[in-house]
Amino acid sequence: MTVAENFRSLIARVGEFYITDKAMKTAQKKIEAALAGGRVDESAKDEYLSAVRRYFTAFEREARAHLRDVDKRLEHVNQVHFNLTAERGVAVRRIEATQTVLQDLENVTSAGRL
Repeated sequence: MTVAENFRSLIARVGEFYITDKAMKTAQKKIEAALAGGRVDESAKDEYLSAVRRYFTAFEREARAHLRDVDKRLEHVNQVHFNLTAERGVAVRRIEATQTVLQDLENVTSAGRL
């Protein structure tokens, strides 16, 4: 791909995003209009590239922070799951132990009635 084709591809790719940021939205509309009119000069190109860099750098930073937060929460959930599984195992063993005592009690009391 040529530099011009790469630039047009970038414009199209950025245009696929739902952008609410006013500055980025304005830069996108402006470069699309310039491209449609065949009048993209270096100044317009540089301005657009700066806007894209500024917007998507912040976007990435926000996404990475979100990912760190989700990972931290998942780690907590996994620890809680591990702890509850261990606690469940203890409860099952307590039930098994009490059942054997109750069964022995039943055997002793039944034998005594005969």
